[in-house]
Amino acid sequence: MSGEQLGDEPVEAQYKEKMIAVVQALDAVFNGTIKGAAKQTGFILLVFPYGESEGRCNHMSNGADRRDVIVMLKEQIARFEGQAELKGRA
Repeated sequence: MSGEQLGDEPVEAQYKEKMIAVVQALDAVFNGTIKGAAKQTGFILLVFPYGESEGRCNHMSNGADRRDVIVMLKEQIARFEGQAELKGRA
């Protein structure tokens, strides 16, 4: 990388319009007409190509702060990695 931060590239063109539509629809479902800092629910949409070794994960949110997203993703990865230790219901 040439001084860029991970994830700094724009959403790939083939996904952009669809992702915007999905983000707007989800935001309306979760937050109604609430805008800005008054929103109650944040989310991130991740889109990636199946079965390809090339390509990348495109992401879009409804306004989540990048630093908060990084913390949340690290916490989620820790939970996923710990799932192997979980036991089924007996």
